[in-house]
Amino acid sequence: MSNANTQALSDAGVSIWLDDLSRERLTSGSLEALIKEKNVVGVTTNPSIFHAALQDGESYAAQVAELAAAGMDAEEAVFKITSDDVAAACDLFAPIAAATNGVDGRVSIEVDPRLARKTAETIAEAKVLHEMVGRENVLVKIPATVEGLEAIAQTLAAGISVNVTLIFSLERYRAVINAFLTGLEAAKANGHDLSKLHSVASFFVSRVDTEIDARLNAIGTDEALVLRGKAGVANARLAYQVYEETFTSERWNVLAAAGANAQRPLWASTGVKDPALPDTLYVTELCAPNTVNTMPEKTLEATADHAEITGDAVSGTYEQANAVLDALAALGVSYNDVVAKLEVEGLEKFEAAWNELLTDLDASLKNANVK
Repeated sequence: MSNANTQALSDAGVSIWLDDLSRERLTSGSLEALIKEKNVVGVTTNPSIFHAALQDGESYAAQVAELAAAGMDAEEAVFKITSDDVAAACDLFAPIAAATNGVDGRVSIEVDPRLARKTAETIAEAKVLHEMVGRENVLVKIPATVEGLEAIAQTLAAGISVNVTLIFSLERYRAVINAFLTGLEAAKANGHDLSKLHSVASFFVSRVDTEIDARLNAIGTDEALVLRGKAGVANARLAYQVYEETFTSERWNVLAAAGANAQRPLWASTGVKDPALPDTLYVTELCAPNTVNTMPEKTLEATADHAEITGDAVSGTYEQANAVLDALAALGVSYNDVVAKLEVEGLEKFEAAWNELLTDLDASLKNANVK
């Protein structure tokens, strides 16, 4: 029996994806339960999630011993372990993928974050990951750096579905959509079936508030403090306006006529960091048709418990959202400075998690060989 709140969200056109994956989730049946009870129809992962998952050494001990015996190093082993988890999750979601023509039932796996500024290497690794997982319902995650834009287009052109991640600014989001359309046009020219290609654009929310609210607190005036907790939602709502405008354009209509699927906005980083804000803020305030909300389990549970879902909360809010960003600019809070800083920090965070993951796995492989 589905939860009433998560069902209401699904009925409003929001796909709920869980922002977490681990071997234990797969083997214990907890992910399966979330599918049945909380309307979860997809999963996203990132280097931080896999680093946390592999802290549970027990779940991976047998495979680590196997990989150590096979002589794999940490770099090889991490791709084998994570792609196995993603493949197993893809199998679990396969019925949903089939029922939705591939729109949902999706599981994401991210390219090595150290490649975020390297276009050719990102394209090559996206192809390797796609091959390793070997499931039609996988999405390869590529960061929306300037260097990543060409990688996004080329990966789609090769017939691989993509989750574009780490989008913070409206300008970069427009560039991401352009890369998506360029990739589809090339995929069509290359003879790929556009109806089989899918993509989401992961627009980050809570980190925008964390950074901007710190600046507002530093300013400290009444005009500044009243704007706390408003920038993340305003920024995402304006992204949805960009989505609406772009996916009614003539350029898009040509691709749609050839069977293409629109690139849906995905709200990422939806766990509320500030305890003074409602813990379902980025769920209720960003409820809109044809979107994905990828939630950490804590946010999903809060949504199921007490979120008030009242349908589309985004359409028609664009004037108000622009007013929030204008008010921030009037106070001297630089939007461009904020989004540039967030991209750098986001990449650094994932790279650090990846390096820690490799270090831990290297120690586990050596320990397994000693035994």
